[in-house]
Amino acid sequence: MTNTATGSSARRTETAPGPLLAAWKAAASPDGLARTLLPPDAALPVPAAGAAVWDRIPAGTLVSVRERAEAEVGTPWPQPLASQYARFFRDGNRTVYESNVFERQDRLTRAVLMAVASRESGWLDEAADGIVQLCEQSSWCWPAHEESCRPRGTVLPDMAAPCLDLGAADVAAQLAWADHVLGAELDARFPGIRERVRAEVRGRVLDPFVLRQDWHWLGLDGDVHNWCPWICGNVLVAALRLAEPGEDRARQVALSVAGIDRYLAALPDDGSVDEGYEYWWNGACRALEALDVLEHATSGALDATGIPVVRETVRFPHRMHLGGPWYLNLADARARPPADQPWHVPYRWARRLGEHDGVRHAVSRRGAAVPAAAELGRALRELTDAEWLGAGGGEPPLVPTVWLPGTQVGVARPAGGTARGLTLAIKGGHNDEHHNHNDVGSVVVAVDGVPVLVDAGRPTYTAQTFGPDRYAIWTMRSGWHNVPVIRGAEQGQGGRFRARDVEVVDKPDLFEVRLDLAAAYPLPEPARWWRTARLDRRESRVTIEDVWSLAGDGDPSVLHFLLAGQVERPSAGQVVVRPADGGRAALVTWDPERVTAALTVRTLEDPMLSDVWGDHLTRLELQLPGTARGAFDIQVGVQE
Repeated sequence: MTNTATGSSARRTETAPGPLLAAWKAAASPDGLARTLLPPDAALPVPAAGAAVWDRIPAGTLVSVRERAEAEVGTPWPQPLASQYARFFRDGNRTVYESNVFERQDRLTRAVLMAVASRESGWLDEAADGIVQLCEQSSWCWPAHEESCRPRGTVLPDMAAPCLDLGAADVAAQLAWADHVLGAELDARFPGIRERVRAEVRGRVLDPFVLRQDWHWLGLDGDVHNWCPWICGNVLVAALRLAEPGEDRARQVALSVAGIDRYLAALPDDGSVDEGYEYWWNGACRALEALDVLEHATSGALDATGIPVVRETVRFPHRMHLGGPWYLNLADARARPPADQPWHVPYRWARRLGEHDGVRHAVSRRGAAVPAAAELGRALRELTDAEWLGAGGGEPPLVPTVWLPGTQVGVARPAGGTARGLTLAIKGGHNDEHHNHNDVGSVVVAVDGVPVLVDAGRPTYTAQTFGPDRYAIWTMRSGWHNVPVIRGAEQGQGGRFRARDVEVVDKPDLFEVRLDLAAAYPLPEPARWWRTARLDRRESRVTIEDVWSLAGDGDPSVLHFLLAGQVERPSAGQVVVRPADGGRAALVTWDPERVTAALTVRTLEDPMLSDVWGDHLTRLELQLPGTARGAFDIQVGVQE
């Protein structure tokens, strides 16, 4: 979970160099960068408007952008309002304001792309309108991240003390990319606009980045999360393009590199991300994009292809793939996340590193056109990557087994290269992960790549999501994950609530993970709750076995399993789960003589949940005997 910090007096502490700085040494220092950085007009890896590459864009690549942009011309621009900003502090709603901000920036991106591709002055006018509106926007910081309001008792930001967050850094980078590709045209048609952009970016982003040394997202307290590469990567782009050559620019770039280095150092050696696959795009992928830009800006002096954790994190997306649009979702991620991602980034890195599975996965997910809501920098990079635009299609690798010890996440299927049959996923870990859910020991089971025993994900973000009442949200609680409630107790929140004694078996016919869940609960010692999740590849059967040893007899415990789709109960001791897409069903069975079973239907009204699972989820509840010792298992198979 991400929290914000306040104050401005803390000093930037010294930390040991991570993988980048250990490899690059003095070349990544301000002095070294001052000698190698390309000048601003050549520092970003995209040609400006008028270059021949823009005449070679494949037909149809910009069709979605063009259709949306043409429909917008002459209509009012989205207007983020004070009343919308204030709602976060009044009722916790952050979506209304943020939606207007995002729509404004998306419209500017489309206008810039059309100006570059068409060279028509009308699109340049549209782009200039959007640029100036961003310059006149009171704050680039999203209300949920604004740190000045609550201490001052206000609901509007302090413009004299700009807060550097994800939103502010995004705007700075967007303006830098627009300036890069349209600079000459803007100078000719709107003299003075570029000076305005530089002044705003310097005051709102570049100066605060250097002068304030206590931003929580820098991770100097050891808690490094996805904000760090996201913000540092965008600051890097802004500094390279919009700062004047000299010591200040080199220092801004050096501090950006140090932040990205700190993030990569915080990743496990296996490159896994505790925030899950969906957040990989706004963490590790942001780091990869920044490293692309940095290599170009230093004429190859700073090259990260030999950094082991870079190679490992490039593998992470395809390792989490269940099949089709479905991915293993952890923390706040969704099981069916948006498909419109910058797939050219993992493709480019996988190709450079010789990671053929990563290449196959990326090309299998590519779309025919740049998304209408793509970020400007990502769209420009995609449109000018000839290898990506010319890459053929393919099938995803769907690797047979993955075990990531850094996050204690495992995924296994009967055979590689196909989603057919049962896929088992299990996680251990602890309950102080980023965007944490209390889910130690949770399992996910998919039939033909479609999850049927599921993790719900998360609802729409509000003030509660990252506040003290986060774990009052039902999707965050262990009681709505596929783990036991032990004698009335759900899992605790914090780093000490974790899996113990994790053991993994991976054989051609068997994948099995065994772990002790007792430490994830507020239980008196000695207590043990062994969970074993097993995939029998020969029989295409998943078994989830729980064995407990507690301090005497007591209240009963309950096993919970969250089911997606239509749930039928044809007889005692079994349920059939039919996926909403009409695929093959799962048959879940247990010994009905030993437990009491019940089903609870949870209606889904939040679109963040219903867009993934439909209008409901169903919780299977199996009440276990309250004995001091016992064992119970359920099995999942495919109903033909």
